Amino acid sequence: MKFNFKSSYIIIGVIALIVLLLFGGRMFLIIEAGERGVIFRPYTTGLDKENIYGEGFHVIAPWNEMYVYSVREQQREETMDVLDKNGLSINTDVTVRFNPSYDKIGYLHEQFGVNFVNVLVIPEVRSSVRQVAGRYTAEEIYSTKRAEVEQAIITETKQTLGENYIAMKALLIRSINLPPQIKGAIENKLQQEQESLAYEYRLTKETAEAERRRIEAEGIANYNRIINASLTDNILKQRGIEATTSLAESPNTKVIVIGSGEDGLPLILGGN
Repeated sequence: MKFNFKSSYIIIGVIALIVLLLFGGRMFLIIEAGERGVIFRPYTTGLDKENIYGEGFHVIAPWNEMYVYSVREQQREETMDVLDKNGLSINTDVTVRFNPSYDKIGYLHEQFGVNFVNVLVIPEVRSSVRQVAGRYTAEEIYSTKRAEVEQAIITETKQTLGENYIAMKALLIRSINLPPQIKGAIENKLQQEQESLAYEYRLTKETAEAERRRIEAEGIANYNRIINASLTDNILKQRGIEATTSLAESPNTKVIVIGSGEDGLPLILGGN
């Protein structure tokens, strides 16, 4: 029987078409902008953690699996109840922004899988908020050390997520809500403290002003004592003579009576 090459080509083409129809969706894939892929080879080397597939068109064997991750920045909002160091319940709203580390997708997939947000990110955020809140009182969390509490939560969450291949971009505490009676008591205490500080400020200011006036008065008194001690009769006569001489030399018309003033000084009667 003669071998028909044309029939062989047709058979091969049909087989190729069937393969494409059955496995084309697994063999050919496009990784979109803002995504990365990691490949799993079940029959050879397993998960390839080191080689990360970037954006574009890729061809893989149909028996391999490509896991695609979004590496764009993501955001999650959480509302949780935490306890302060005295066991008081505090309701907190938190927003966290993050993305998977681009070159560590393989390790992230190996340890946490594609559901890493619910398996890793949210639990760690909740854990950090609870741990930090447990080190402070409600008053400190709500008012006096709020910035310190927020920074501690940010620092600890960022470190934990970073160790697990997540880059945390920001963590924001949107609100801290206390039971109404506790909130009222804290606000009343803060108001009283502000009033006390204001009173102390006024008292300090008035005390400083009184001290300034006392020092000023002492200075004036000391100055007058020095002047009085230095003004002897002879000096006064000398000053009078100098003043009279100066007036006598001025171009204005005046009448001077010699020896008519007190202590024998000239007396100026008038002028123009």
